[in-house]
Amino acid sequence: MTSIALANNSPLRHPDFIFGTATSSFQIEGDAANRLPCIWDTFCNTAGKIADASNGLVACEHVQRWQEDVALIASLGVDAYRLSISWPRVIKQDGSLNTDGVAFYIKLLDGLNAKGIKPFVTLYHWDLPQHIEDQGGWLNRNTANLFADYVSKIVPALGKRVHSYATFNEPFCSAYLGYEAGVHAPGKTGRKNGRQAAHHILLAHGLGMQQLQRLSPSTLNGIVLNFTPCYPATSRAEDIAATDKANQYINHWYIKPLMDGCYPDILQELAVDDRPEVREGDFEIMQAPLDFLGVNFYTRLTYSAPSKAGEFYTELPHLAPQTDIGWEIYPQALTEWLVSLNQCYDLPPIYITENGAAMADKLDDGEVLDYDRVAYYDGHLNALSEAMLQGVDVKGYFAWSLMDNFEWAEGYQKRFGLVYVDYATQQRIPKLSAKAYSALITQR
Repeated sequence: MTSIALANNSPLRHPDFIFGTATSSFQIEGDAANRLPCIWDTFCNTAGKIADASNGLVACEHVQRWQEDVALIASLGVDAYRLSISWPRVIKQDGSLNTDGVAFYIKLLDGLNAKGIKPFVTLYHWDLPQHIEDQGGWLNRNTANLFADYVSKIVPALGKRVHSYATFNEPFCSAYLGYEAGVHAPGKTGRKNGRQAAHHILLAHGLGMQQLQRLSPSTLNGIVLNFTPCYPATSRAEDIAATDKANQYINHWYIKPLMDGCYPDILQELAVDDRPEVREGDFEIMQAPLDFLGVNFYTRLTYSAPSKAGEFYTELPHLAPQTDIGWEIYPQALTEWLVSLNQCYDLPPIYITENGAAMADKLDDGEVLDYDRVAYYDGHLNALSEAMLQGVDVKGYFAWSLMDNFEWAEGYQKRFGLVYVDYATQQRIPKLSAKAYSALITQR
């Protein structure tokens, strides 16, 4: 497939629908000497944690090459660009602003605005300062207060340059992968750790929203949650029941407190010692009104009844077809999840803040003909269109990612970019998918 085709009646063709692309600070910025160490620096320095033993010290040299990258973003014809602020780049260890770090983001935001590209800024995309982790990180309730303090300083410093703020990117990944499963930074494990980290992150979100409402009420302020819809492996009642528990634990745990002011019912099935400490008033803070909900979607998973005591479900391997990172390609799940979410909660407007695929890209004679990625975008954009036709209020879509980058525990082995990065030379080469995405935007 060489192009992305939308039906004539697709709501994505509306001129007000926003198309963008996205990155995050640690994955592309480099320039580690001019920021504080973060938990991913420490994780990268721990043997066996990163697939190719790489790190984010250089990454895509975005701090040095930001002007080239802004021109690249503009060349795609997108309406918006989603980026994240590096907390350890803009806040010193004593809590004061790092004016040099702030100056970088001001230049970047001014460059985007000069091109007519709306900046969607994420305030936390996983790079917690290491000195805060040393005090307990997201297991320490005070980290929520430190986050609110960071927001209270960086937002006024950026002024009127930002179109939208998201407090957090994917609390599930920070809490579950980082503090419960241990496969992401900081590499801690245990159900109690994961649930407590999640609670403190959601509390920090609420406190951050209070600051945003106070300091930047004219921006679109919200949060970005990732969802991996859960499907039963069979029609057996025990598989369906286990899948419901998986959906509660993996997906609804992070949105239900924000919408309904409580955790899902599965909380009551946790051992008392595994439940998070919740203080009076926490849920009221978490329920700060949202201007939007960011939804990150990549794949689905299937589940069956638990195979051992103490578990709620059995997660099964991804089905075919798969991307290069091993995730099933199943666009229908995007439609079905958005519709079900819309039925379950009184949602604010939605932006699809990440969607994309790692593919086994090959640079051949100066080109990357990633037909498989074009097909992935075609399938998912049409699935999104179908959800909107069924009544889901979606305002925009961000392709992940602008360029190949440091893909967390996978290092540089997996490529999600619309743009190919030759890491030896830092050359940026738009792939076929970049051209297809650009054509879709300019021809809608």
